[in-house]
Amino acid sequence: MSTKRKQYILQVGKENEMRELQFELDFQATLSIQERFQMMFHMSRIIKRMLLQNGHRKPVEIIQRP
Repeated sequence: MSTKRKQYILQVGKENEMRELQFELDFQATLSIQERFQMMFHMSRIIKRMLLQNGHRKPVEIIQRP
């Protein structure tokens, strides 16, 4: 049984950091712990891929010094 989630979209006329932060916190509060971790791992993979594409080394790389 799949549950339909309410779609969260923030519409802001001008930049309002406090409103954006409150929106994000409200959204995160609707997620289960498992969904939060899945989102975190997904975003970590995206950031890792972007770093590698832009010439940065792998995040965990052991360098042997002479």
